[in-house]
Amino acid sequence: MKQEKEKVLISACLLGENCRYDGKAKKVNGLIDLTKYYDLIPVCPEMSGGLKVPRDPSEIVKDKVLTKTGRDVTENYNSGAYWANSICQIYHIKFAILKEDSPSCGTHFIHDGLFDGKKIPGQGITTKKLIKMGIKVINENEALELLKKMSEVKNNA
Repeated sequence: MKQEKEKVLISACLLGENCRYDGKAKKVNGLIDLTKYYDLIPVCPEMSGGLKVPRDPSEIVKDKVLTKTGRDVTENYNSGAYWANSICQIYHIKFAILKEDSPSCGTHFIHDGLFDGKKIPGQGITTKKLIKMGIKVINENEALELLKKMSEVKNNA
């Protein structure tokens, strides 16, 4: 009997889904190779929270998420985080790979809230929610490092 692979939540844009605010993806070549080891469950918390593609860029400003035009989309981001957490609960996911710098998915950095392109240490709304629920969250670069290590172990076995 074939052993079922562990399921991993992943930002859909990292796999090539055109779901970002600008209607584009941030596909990271190589991440699809994680399917050798995991079942990847793609999600876009922003779309799951009801935001369309394309949409105005958003950044975290104090305790809210605002678009560049000043519209408060905090509730959309909270809903998307709730959705991502629900998927993790349903599929018993304990590990997520999320897009760095995003107001939803940033793991170590987010934009500074001034829409000037600068980044500051911080976490996106979904990342905070998942970590609070005990889910390990890494970014795309950390995922590539993990893949490299897993491939080395497999090749040395």
